[in-house]
Parts: sequence; structure tokens; C-alpha cells
Amino acid sequence: MKNFTLLIVAFLFFSYSYTQEKNLQEVDEINATIEQLLEDAEESINSIHFDQALRELNTALELSRSIDHPRLIALSSSILAQLHYVRHEQDKAATELQRAISIQREIGDEEGLAYSYLNFGKIFTAKRIFDRATEYFDLAQALYEKQGDTEGLGIVDLNRGILYLNTAERPHAALTLLNSAGEKLRTSDNEYERGRVHYYKARAYQASDQLQSAMAEAEKSMEYSRRNNFGGMIQSTMMVQSQIQEEMGNTSEALMLLRESNKIQDSLYNLNREALALDANARYGVDSMKSTMNELTRKKEEAERTLKVNKLTTILSVALITILSLLTLSLYKNNNLRARANDLLQKKNSELITAKENAEKASLAKAQFLSTITHELRTPLYAVTGLTHLLLEESPTENQKEHLNSLKFSGEYLLSLINNILDLNKLEAKKVEMLESSFNLKKRITDVLIALKNSAEDKKTTLHLEFDSEIPKKLKGDPLKISQILINLIGNSIKFTEDGDIWVRVKRLSQKDDKVLLRFEIQDTGEGISKEKQKAIFENFTQGSLQINRKFGGTGLGLSIVKNLLNLMDSEIHLESELGKGSLFYFELNFEALEPANPQDKKNNEIPEPLSNDIMHNKRILIVEDNKINQMITRKILEKNQVICDVADNGSIAITKVQNNEFDLILMDIHMPGISGIEATIEIRKFNETIPIIALTAVTLEESLDEFYLNGFNDIIPKPYKTEEFFQKINKYLSQEKATI
Repeated sequence: MKNFTLLIVAFLFFSYSYTQEKNLQEVDEINATIEQLLEDAEESINSIHFDQALRELNTALELSRSIDHPRLIALSSSILAQLHYVRHEQDKAATELQRAISIQREIGDEEGLAYSYLNFGKIFTAKRIFDRATEYFDLAQALYEKQGDTEGLGIVDLNRGILYLNTAERPHAALTLLNSAGEKLRTSDNEYERGRVHYYKARAYQASDQLQSAMAEAEKSMEYSRRNNFGGMIQSTMMVQSQIQEEMGNTSEALMLLRESNKIQDSLYNLNREALALDANARYGVDSMKSTMNELTRKKEEAERTLKVNKLTTILSVALITILSLLTLSLYKNNNLRARANDLLQKKNSELITAKENAEKASLAKAQFLSTITHELRTPLYAVTGLTHLLLEESPTENQKEHLNSLKFSGEYLLSLINNILDLNKLEAKKVEMLESSFNLKKRITDVLIALKNSAEDKKTTLHLEFDSEIPKKLKGDPLKISQILINLIGNSIKFTEDGDIWVRVKRLSQKDDKVLLRFEIQDTGEGISKEKQKAIFENFTQGSLQINRKFGGTGLGLSIVKNLLNLMDSEIHLESELGKGSLFYFELNFEALEPANPQDKKNNEIPEPLSNDIMHNKRILIVEDNKINQMITRKILEKNQVICDVADNGSIAITKVQNNEFDLILMDIHMPGISGIEATIEIRKFNETIPIIALTAVTLEESLDEFYLNGFNDIIPKPYKTEEFFQKINKYLSQEKATI
């Protein structure tokens, strides 16, 4: 029995030793695999195979973490930074390099540090922060000199030469460094960097007007690129060759090279887009992979503890070894069951995360698409509506007038649809913010009614205003949102009311100290809405019925916008209606009272007539607009009303003209080359605080209307506009200016 026990102990000892030796061998094999993966990833980056490089780097990084190898983890991050740098993702590249440098400094990896410092210098060169780039090149050079690494020193000289090409006109200094780099890399196997030397020498010779030498260096660069299939360098070299051929007067060769360069650029763009998608998909599973690695680490630690216990128990007795073996087997089975359950849960969790991310990406893509398409539609629509207005005023024949009126109606319908889609997407994208400012509520409502009066008269409908005289004269709130709500509700009533009346009522419900609660009502004698449809009409693209849609048109977005705006203001819309007997919409809002009610306004609820265009005669208006067609249309519309117009093609010219001339009003476009309309307005307000400035612009999803008012604009006319709104707002500010004088 004793001999039997000794045999078992000896067997277990040798088994333990064999296991340790095998583990070391497996670690060495993993190290070799990681090194090969990183080398392959660098080649994939140089060949613009981004998707393959991502797979290789992600695999190398996970393997390095699994064996807890700091040097390889840092090197993986450093090469990943090189990938981000090539894809122009400089911030991501900097983040990866900071991780790598932190580890390399801690473990004293000078070779890795030199590579990371070199890459940091490249990033700062790309960001045009040249002093920081020089500091990192100096750090890399010091380490390469210490290591006696000629190839590394050559790459440093190459990147210093690139830096000089990006600074002031220093092609001769750049050539000196590039020649030094070429000499140091002459015997190197790194053909990518040797090819880059010739490419940048071609650019340096081109900058020095040595075109023959430039072409010769470009040919050498192309030879390296084609031999190694360096896609990015092939495209860049073709672009330089095209420029050189153009400067030499060979336009046909230049055009051919440019076309080839663009084709390659398109294919590289597609590769980059696929790699980005792969990168995103890989990241969806990061949490799952981390959890799995934690589980494997836990099992590994548990196995090591079990081995130590087994080693100790073999020395004590065979019986204890047997018992512990059975316990270990039981634990192993339990762990397997738990691991399978965890794997299943993590798989489901990963699927849910992927679905959530895809839904968020789809929502963002939809919002960006709608923002872009609505903005792009406004520019040609501005020409359609503006030219239609001009043609209608040039005494067309009856037949032409009929066609032009149809064109005007279609343009206004399309404009309404675009505006509603933009407003709705701003609300859904949570890009609408509340702006608290003081305002006169009665004047704000009167302005809305004046703007809509012509539309109501076309439907032979009368607008009535009933404004409670107890309402404070000055309130604090968001006047823009209130105007937008009233325009949608009153406009909706006008659409469905013919030969009838519309009442707009505002009542004070309660007031405590400076807090006042108001009730707004819009009542009409129109078509009315059935009970079963009353909740649905506040949803997107919904109207009372198919018959109503065919009879009156529209998209069914206005009431949805009202509902969302009121939700934003902590309120809600209510409706009372009956088919054939009209509708009553009402809501309540809280305000802060800044100025008490004016007793003299008790019975003054008449709606003023829109201002006559006669007030515009002989007024001087500056049109700031870079689009020639828009300039022509706006100028002709104004000059037909005897306005004296001047035009500025950009914001800088506008500032100069306002400084040197007297104008009664400025129409300012926002998106222009050079300084924007907002920047120009800020500058004008520094020396002229009184001149009315109206933004004439196609508003996008990213823009906040409140920003215009905060930066000095008096009002906004979104392009394309209705001519009635255009004249009404211009007359409003010209009349205010006249009253001030």
C-alpha cells in the first residue's frame, strides 16, 4: 500500500511538471502568433485593406490581453492608432497612442515608445500643430539614436521633411531632410517608407518649380506603390502627377491621371466605409468578449488553485487526493453548466445591444437625410416661387395666369410640406430648446393674424380676436413657440372653413404674484371632426378622413407639431368638435408676468390691416446673398415696389458697405463663403445697433431659430418664402423705423 501511494505521488508530480512546461510552450506559440498578426496588420494598413487590418488587430489585442502581455498590448494599440491615422480619425489615433505610451513607459519598452512618439508626431503634423509634432519627433529620434536604429532615424527625417512641406514655403529644407531619409532607408526592407520618400520628394520638387525632377521622383514612387499594391500611395502619386502634367502644359495627360486618381479614391472610400462598418460591428460584441475573458480568467485562477491543493494533498494521503478529485470534478461540471447559461445570456444580450444600436443608427440616418434633402429642396424652390411671383406681376395672358397660379399653389404646398417635415424632425431629434424672453402677447397674436388674414379672406372667412384685458402687458416665455403653435392651429382652421368665422380667444384663468395661467382657444365654424377621429388627428400624417384629405389637401403634420411643442412646454392640446358644426381647440400655458395689464386696451381687439407696400418706396435695402439667381429674384421683387437695392456677395463685403453707406434694412443670407451671415451680423452690431437685420435663409435641422435672435437678428424669413410674408415682415420693420424717426 505504501509503495502504491508513492507511485501515485510520483505520477502526479511528473504530471504537474509536464503541465507547467506545456503551458509555457503554449504561451510562446501565442506570442509568435500575435507578432505575426501585428506584422500582417501593418502590411494590410499600407495596402489599404482596412477590414483585414481591423480583424488582425482585434485578434492580436484580445490574445495579448488573454496572456496579460503588456508589450504586445501596447504595440497592438500603437498599430491601431496608425490605422486610425491613415483613415484621418486623428482623435481616435491619439487615444490609442496615449494607452500605448502609458504601458510602454511603465515597462520600459523604448523600442515601442519610439514608434509611438513617431506616430504622435504624425498626428500633430496632420492637425497642423507643428511645434508639438517637432517635440515628439525629437523624442523618437533620441530613442532611435540610443538604439542605433538607422531605419527609425530615416523615418524621423522623412516625417520632419513632410512637416516642412506643410509649414511655410520651405521646399529646400524639406528636400535636404528627404534626401537624408532616402540615404538612411536605402538598405531597408520597408518599401512603404522608401516609396513615401520619393512621393514627398516629388512634392518638394514641384513646390520648387523643378517639374522634371518632380516627375522623375513621382515615377519612382509609383514603381514602389504598384509593386507592393499600396493603394493609397498610388492614388496620391497619380494626383501629384496630374498636377505636374497640368503645370507642364500637358492638359490631356493631367486629365487622364486625375480621372484615374478619382476612381481609386472612390474605391478607397468604399473600402474605408466597409471597414468602419466592420469596426462598429466588432465593437457591438466587446462587452460579450470582455465577459467571456473574465470568465476564462476566473476559471484559470480556479484551476491554478485546484492544482496547488492537489499537489499538497498528494503529499498528505491518497484518500484526500481521491476526495478532492471528486470535488473538483463536481465543481467542473457545475462550472460547465454555469458557463453554458452565461453564454446563452450573453448571446441574447449581444443581440439586444446590436438591435438597439442599429435602431439608433437608422433613426440618426433618417434625421440627417431629411435635414439634408429639405435644405437642398429649398434652393430650387426659392427660384420657382420667386420667379412665379415676378411673372404674375408682368401682366400675363389669362391662359398664362391660370398656369402660373397653379404653379404658385404647387410651390406653396411643397414649401408647407418641407417646413412641416423640418419642424417635426427637429422635435423628434430633440433639437428644439426653450428660449425665455419678455414679449407682448397681444402684439405677437396680432402679428400672426395679420400674416394669415389674406389666406382667410381667400376662403371668405373672418378672423376675430377676443383678448382678455386683465392679461399682463409684458410676459416672460418663448414667443417663437407660441407663434408657431398659433400659426398651425389658425392655419388649420382656415383650411377647413369656408364662408365662416374663426375666433381666437385668450383668457386669464388665474394669477398669483407674478405667475399667470392663460387659456388659448381657436374656434371655427368649419367641417368639424368625428369623435372616433379626434385622437388620431394629432398623430403624424393623419387627417380626419380620406374625403377631407382629397377635398382640402395637406399632409396632416401641423397638429402633430402643435402636440409636440405643447408637450415641450408642459401642456397639452384639447379638442371639442362635431361633424358639420366646427371645432374648438384649446390649451393652457403658464407665464411670468413682467408688466401689469394696460387699462386702455380693454376694448381694442380689432385686427389691423396688413401694412401697405407704399412704405417701402425709396427705401434703401442691402441684399447679402452669394447665389446669383437668388440675388436677381429678391432684387427684382423689391425693385417692383420702388425699393433702392444694393447687393453684397458675402459677409465681408456687407460689413464694409454698412460702414460706408446708409441703409434702412438688411436682408442677410446665413450660409455664405468666408464669414457666415451670423458672424457678419455680430460684426455689424458692434457699430450699428439699430438697423433692422432680417435673416433670409433655408433653415436646417441643426440650426436653432433662437440662435438668430441671440446674435442680433430682428426676424427670420425662411427660404423659400411667401411674398405676402416677405413684404409683411419688411414693412413691419420699416414702419417701426419710421415711427422711431
